[in-house]
Amino acid sequence: MLSSSSLVNKEDCILIVIDMQKKLVPVITGAEAAIENVIKLVKLAKILQLPIVLTEQQNLGDTVEEIRSEIKEIQPISKITFSCFGLEEFADHISRFNRKTLILTGIESHICVTQTALDAPSEYSIQVVSDAVASRAPHNWKIALDRMQRDGATITSTEMLMYELLQKAGTDEFRAALPLVK
Repeated sequence: MLSSSSLVNKEDCILIVIDMQKKLVPVITGAEAAIENVIKLVKLAKILQLPIVLTEQQNLGDTVEEIRSEIKEIQPISKITFSCFGLEEFADHISRFNRKTLILTGIESHICVTQTALDAPSEYSIQVVSDAVASRAPHNWKIALDRMQRDGATITSTEMLMYELLQKAGTDEFRAALPLVK
């Protein structure tokens, strides 16, 4: 039986945007929808004042402009490892926020997103936003979500997570976020 503690708490979350880069996006199935959902989550993170962390795999170009324009102020963490946790700079950076729920978005689902989820230290709770992650092949996307869930990650959707983070209607935050869910 689940308890209310299964819900995410906005005070404990970090939004992680993994490798949404120009050279990779054109070959990704569902890239447009994933980009749209990452942008919604970035905008909500700003409304709720959640930390946002951006990674870029070396040699794949910059983050796509649609996302980058929303988070110009954030310096991307450059990596050559598939798991974000394979880079000490990433682990050190997120530890400074003193938050334990990582919201994972990005590409590719079955490579960098999965390896980050599986490699995360046990003190972190992982939320994988199913419609804000994507892969070249739909089969790999599905296998990735199944594997991450079997290994303890929570698989969610953009809209589900947004309402969970907002917690209730009638607040200033809800009114500010309403255009994102309409």
